[in-house]
Amino acid sequence: MEKLIFLFLFIISCSKGETQENISGILPEAKVLEIKNFVKGKNYNQDIAVFINFKTYSGKYRYFVYDLKNNKILQKAIVSHGSGSVIKNSKDLKFSNIEGSYQSSLGKYEILNSYNGKFGKAYRLNGLDSGNSNAMQRAIVLHSFGCIPDQESSDPACLSLGCPMLSTKALAQTARYLDESKYPVIMYAFY
Repeated sequence: MEKLIFLFLFIISCSKGETQENISGILPEAKVLEIKNFVKGKNYNQDIAVFINFKTYSGKYRYFVYDLKNNKILQKAIVSHGSGSVIKNSKDLKFSNIEGSYQSSLGKYEILNSYNGKFGKAYRLNGLDSGNSNAMQRAIVLHSFGCIPDQESSDPACLSLGCPMLSTKALAQTARYLDESKYPVIMYAFY
């Protein structure tokens, strides 16, 4: 009986370690810690943040709503990158803060109020770093678009003009977190 209990506990501890390792591969602990330190003592939501890991293939989950207090992923989704970020014959991406580049921008964003535009509900993004400071001028917003799938696939996600686009279902799920927040939520796009 003791051997069975030991085996059971061993299997559980191994599976927990594997899950944490998988999370840290797609959402590095250092990035989470960076945002925890960034929001501390500021008028930003202290409980949740949004992360986009552009290093992950676009057909895979690389958008995460993250619980900063309990260190767990609340939502994962497919998210687009800008058509200008594509480098021909390469898996690498390039990024820009320049109007008309159609590239995604890296850095921390403050997710502001929602509005209804040509893509339906969307959220304005205020770039907080030098690499994304033109987000408002470029009209880079968080919105949904019908070509973004809900599930992971070997096919790449469709491309945007620089905006992070989610599926309609994924944006609705994110909207529940954003609309309930009394303070702006930080989104961190990294590569």
